[in-house]
Amino acid sequence: MAEYPAGLVREHRLSDGRTVTIRPIRAEDAARERAFLDELSGESRYLRFHRWVNAPSERLIRFLTEVDYDRHMAFVCVVAAGDGERVVGEARYQINPDGRSCEFGVMIADAWHKTGIAGLLMAALIGAARDRGLATMEGLVLRSNAAMMRFAQGLGFEVRSVPEDLTRVRIVKNLQPGTGPHAAPDPDFRAETPGAAGGKRAGTEPA
Repeated sequence: MAEYPAGLVREHRLSDGRTVTIRPIRAEDAARERAFLDELSGESRYLRFHRWVNAPSERLIRFLTEVDYDRHMAFVCVVAAGDGERVVGEARYQINPDGRSCEFGVMIADAWHKTGIAGLLMAALIGAARDRGLATMEGLVLRSNAAMMRFAQGLGFEVRSVPEDLTRVRIVKNLQPGTGPHAAPDPDFRAETPGAAGGKRAGTEPA
């Protein structure tokens, strides 16, 4: 089993005074991940997975939490809850077959929009992808999800059309120096969306 990347754990204080921790997900987060998904509105789940998802299956929960920290990387934003933690957001990528690009997804609890945690999660995810040597990060976004497109553009993503797909666009960010004029992610960017980039490789249940 892959070694847990403890060096990537970071604590942050938000502008409203609350403290959150951004850390790589663990297999032991399965119950917290299920609670996180269960508490999302139907619209948030649809914008993330691009299909209606009711009760998440055990297979999906295992897929989302049992990552290898290499080809599949995921960060969660957690807050203290009683004697434990509660997941209030997550971001993840999976490396594409070309080995040079990755598909990403990000999702925020409905009550935590516009707090800055999406920017913190994306900063961690983009940093991990850069350190992995990946050239580009990509995601599919529903055309109706204007908030996600604004958020992505604020992080330096380009919005591109998808041939023969009238419902979605592809957002693309070049990660390495010299590959494009993209800005570094701003952790304080708060134009957050109730849904996020998604797609099969970005964290939906495998076929």
